[in-house]
Amino acid sequence: MKNPQSPVITRQYLVPFILVTSLFFFWGIANNMTDTLLAAFKRIMSMSDTQTSLIQFSFYGAYAILALPAALYIKRFSFKSGIIVGLLMYAAGTILFYPASKAASYTFYLVAIFIMAGGCSILETTANPYILSMGSPETATRRLNVAQSFNPLGSITGILLSTFFIQAQLNNADASTRAAMSPEQLQAIQAHEMGAVTGTYMTLGFVLLAVLLLMLFARMPKNGDNSKELHLKATFGRLLKNKRYWMGVVAQFFYVGAQIGVWSFTIRLAMSELGILEKQGSLIYLYSIIGFSISRFVFTWLMKFFRPSKLLVIAAVADIILSLVVILTAGSGWITVSALVCISIFMSLMFPTIYGIALDGIGEDAKIGASGLIIAILGGALLTPLQAIISDASSINTSYIVPCFCFVVVLLFGLMVERENKKKALEQK
Repeated sequence: MKNPQSPVITRQYLVPFILVTSLFFFWGIANNMTDTLLAAFKRIMSMSDTQTSLIQFSFYGAYAILALPAALYIKRFSFKSGIIVGLLMYAAGTILFYPASKAASYTFYLVAIFIMAGGCSILETTANPYILSMGSPETATRRLNVAQSFNPLGSITGILLSTFFIQAQLNNADASTRAAMSPEQLQAIQAHEMGAVTGTYMTLGFVLLAVLLLMLFARMPKNGDNSKELHLKATFGRLLKNKRYWMGVVAQFFYVGAQIGVWSFTIRLAMSELGILEKQGSLIYLYSIIGFSISRFVFTWLMKFFRPSKLLVIAAVADIILSLVVILTAGSGWITVSALVCISIFMSLMFPTIYGIALDGIGEDAKIGASGLIIAILGGALLTPLQAIISDASSINTSYIVPCFCFVVVLLFGLMVERENKKKALEQK
């Protein structure tokens, strides 16, 4: 019989829980601070949107490539070992920003970002199931919700760090002005700007090394590390036969593509619509993340009264309409920007809801299945450059046709699940 009074976190797990929960905060910083780099590098190196979108290709490409290896690694060894490897890669990537700045090489920066994001991928693949294992199964979902609440706090921190320590250090000179400068003048300006980027990321890296030291010497629970057996062929066979699961992976691919596309070009669109610079544009991005964070709690509360799939359908319809407003109201200033911010409010529901629906009922295949949903983050790497190409060829407003299409895919997945749920309800009558 379940005990409703079971504590979410018991004393024996308190220190490990705090340490692992801090990881949710830290990969939130990396995700959203990196989003702001597109606008920064566009100004620093006078790049096109297509060129700067390679930042997202490197970041989310690393997520996709390392998710399954991370799942296999923690299955073979332990959760703690996975966290240590993830922290090492994350910190190493941030510290590699220093030689990248000295070489003034965009390619070197992309390599550093790839390594950093690889660490985040390993941490994210490891931390979620580890938190679930730290205590009673009947309080596992509540425990994970507590940990996940620190992720948007990390996102907000990342934006603030970027706004005040990177964006505020950018010279106001645009591409044409920089083209007219002498090589010495341009080099001096770029060196200062790249120094701001590098210093911010390296500081984060040293903080991560301190967390790594704490993790190395902490006594961590071995929950969930008992079974080392892998039956990949049978697992993949079951997953491929599960329509809800693989459709969920497809929906997650397009959702992440939409989210990264919306956020990657928020600063640029705000600058275009309101005639502001990167620092002020970062505040618009911050408003989007704050709205995203608050609405996540609202949607969680609404799930007491509505099926998650129904809320997913409503959110997808709202974001399709809001994306069309962004596309069709170019030059309307705050009308366009307000619609853009509101897209984030309805996006907040999507990732965890798709994740939960796709994994529902797959039992022992959940760990490998979960890695498939992390691999779907590849959507951010592949669809963001497509949006950038449309932006360069037409306009940044027109480029939001890509997120609009992605939300249509999410809508189709929500409708499919809704039909299944209604069918089951009728069968049970």
